[in-house]
Amino acid sequence: MIIDVPEGKDPIGYVWGEMVPGIGVAASNFSLSVYSHSTLGLREFEAARLRIAQINGCLFCMDWRTERDGAKVEPEFAEAVTEWRTTDAFDERTRLAAEYAERYATDHHNLDDEFWSRMFAHYSQAEVVELSMSIGSWLAFGRLNHVLGLDSVCVLPGHSAG
Repeated sequence: MIIDVPEGKDPIGYVWGEMVPGIGVAASNFSLSVYSHSTLGLREFEAARLRIAQINGCLFCMDWRTERDGAKVEPEFAEAVTEWRTTDAFDERTRLAAEYAERYATDHHNLDDEFWSRMFAHYSQAEVVELSMSIGSWLAFGRLNHVLGLDSVCVLPGHSAG
């Protein structure tokens, strides 16, 4: 981690909440809203989220699994996300979510008419906007956490720091 965190302080809470409270608290609220208010199905949500986590290299994000109503994606899901082009574990909406996340993060200038035709065949305009905002949140904040090294010190209960 490249940020000095006072002894006994939670790194995420300190960096996001105390160092830059005018920005960090708002960013945290946006990040939490993506999870609290999503209307997307769990599989497409997690396919996009995990693809961004993989691209960002955020250790915490790659380890995290979103839970809804007691359900999570299967343990093999993350591997399927890396193979989104060829996996038989995904329906078309889930595959498109992973593709969109990857292209949004690495090739956003080449989201062409062919892609959008496929996307709008399976997603409403509101769903595309929601997915875009979610991907933007994950891309920005997961990358921030990784770049500052926060992802290596913030761990899930029952896991050890990397």
